[in-house]
Amino acid sequence: MRILFLGDVMGRAGRTGIAERLPALRRDWALDFVIVNGENATSGHGLSEAHAKGLFEAGADVVTLGDHAFDQKEMLSYIERETRIVRPLNFAKAAPGRGAALYKDGRGRKVLVVQALGQVFMSRSYDNPFSAVDEALKRLAGQAQAVVVDMHCEATSEKMGMGHFCDGRASLVVGTHTHIPTADAQILDGGTAFQADAGMCGDYNSVIGMEKTEPLRRFVIGMPKSRFTPAEGEATLCGTFVETDDATGKAKRVCMVRQGGRLAPLGPDH
Repeated sequence: MRILFLGDVMGRAGRTGIAERLPALRRDWALDFVIVNGENATSGHGLSEAHAKGLFEAGADVVTLGDHAFDQKEMLSYIERETRIVRPLNFAKAAPGRGAALYKDGRGRKVLVVQALGQVFMSRSYDNPFSAVDEALKRLAGQAQAVVVDMHCEATSEKMGMGHFCDGRASLVVGTHTHIPTADAQILDGGTAFQADAGMCGDYNSVIGMEKTEPLRRFVIGMPKSRFTPAEGEATLCGTFVETDDATGKAKRVCMVRQGGRLAPLGPDH
């Protein structure tokens, strides 16, 4: 199975990049399944119903969220109606939606998508992500031809820990949240593909997707003047491509993805 995971969609620039480039990537790379992290797609804070629909129309099969999952209040009800959206598994049990679910590609093969929030350097204390992911894999992984875990957190160490924790049980463990792609795409000893952070789909002429002026002001003088606003130049789509073995669910090939915008291009055809 040929799977593309795209990192955090950042504001209008990211949405435009997805709409303009993802349909061609699906066709040219013969993709079977596409997962997009959309938690910053609406003005950099959460995901609205309209913008979620735009990501699906562009070719996303599943959209994952993150710590900003419910910044847009309409998501509280929309996620109950739209089963293709996955929020963090280790939110409070009363939270709406789902943190792990099975989906089918165009040939009927099943893909398990799981998302967890890390604990290190995060602003809130969430339930232990390792225990939550372990339970989901034990319950659902045996029903899937491929398993993708989105580890949404700050610390690369915690992301790498999740990769090794899932090695041999997941097809891909990929980090999100920091908006900067890491150059460590690899297949671990047990056959799980791993990249510590997929990066973002947004304007890289920015400070992690935000227009530069206000972040620089705060770094230099320590005083805010206005809200952060997403940068609106041409987006680079960043993520991870993995090709899996249907019989074992293990990765056969993995590579970083960078398409469009300022960053040098990478993908399965480079």
